[in-house]
Amino acid sequence: MAHAYRVLDDVALADTAFEATGDSPSELFLAAGQAVIETLADPQRVQPVETRSVTRRDQDLSALLFAWLSDIVYLKDAEGLVFHDIIAVVSKERDGWLVQGTLSGEPIDPARHDLRADIKAVTKHLYDVRQEAGGWIARVVLDV
Repeated sequence: MAHAYRVLDDVALADTAFEATGDSPSELFLAAGQAVIETLADPQRVQPVETRSVTRRDQDLSALLFAWLSDIVYLKDAEGLVFHDIIAVVSKERDGWLVQGTLSGEPIDPARHDLRADIKAVTKHLYDVRQEAGGWIARVVLDV
């Protein structure tokens, strides 16, 4: 399975944007989630000492990805966590989609962590999720 993301420097001047790709919805969610955690902090400097599970359902895959990424930002804000790694498993259900995710990380410690940007929110500005030949693509703008 392949997944990737790239920062889009020319899309949002005051914010940050990225394009995530994946061979499957799970890989897309993994790539997009990785982009968010790496925007927050260098994951190599974060220890995976705490885990948080995220389970969500939605009829629309695009809305589900938006909620998944928003949950990562929420955990940073509400619990003061940054993350080392993530797992995302997306499955098609009879009436929509399901994501089951796990995030591993630890409480923010400015003395040890290479903190990057404080994401305030995932935005709908230029937000797009689509399936193309051979895979899935998402474009996301983050309010920082």
